[in-house]
Amino acid sequence: MMGFMRRQVYGSTKGLSTQDLDFLLDSKANRIGAMLLHLVATETYYQLNTFEGMKWDSWPDSVKQKWDIPMNLGEPARKAITGNNLDYYLNLLKETREKTFAEFRKRDDKWLMAVDKDWGWGPTNNYCKWFHVTEHEANHNGQIKLIKGRLPGAKPSE
Repeated sequence: MMGFMRRQVYGSTKGLSTQDLDFLLDSKANRIGAMLLHLVATETYYQLNTFEGMKWDSWPDSVKQKWDIPMNLGEPARKAITGNNLDYYLNLLKETREKTFAEFRKRDDKWLMAVDKDWGWGPTNNYCKWFHVTEHEANHNGQIKLIKGRLPGAKPSE
């Protein structure tokens, strides 16, 4: 499912220019490029939590400095995440997903079903955490499609 969802994101962003990726629908929206980087940040944080056993938000300041803005989106991301071409985002998405799949190959069902009793929304296993990453990506893919349809010169969807 994770591979399918990622292919959907690739399809939704195919051919977008830097100008398209930086388009801002309104003052409260996120740019497509920022959402792509947000997907990388989200997956990176879940990697740290589930593969490295780090408690959420306990990562080093160097990690927070790199990923907190895209993770949290909003005004800081609207200001900071611009000027990158599609290959920049796609390469980061690919590298991050390859690391996720490589780590999955090292683990078994026992790891997948291991429960984190201290998780923010209540006891949760690794399966649920990674399902959340996938459905989170689906949610942002829908936002990307909406914004793509509002780009200057976009043709009406059927």
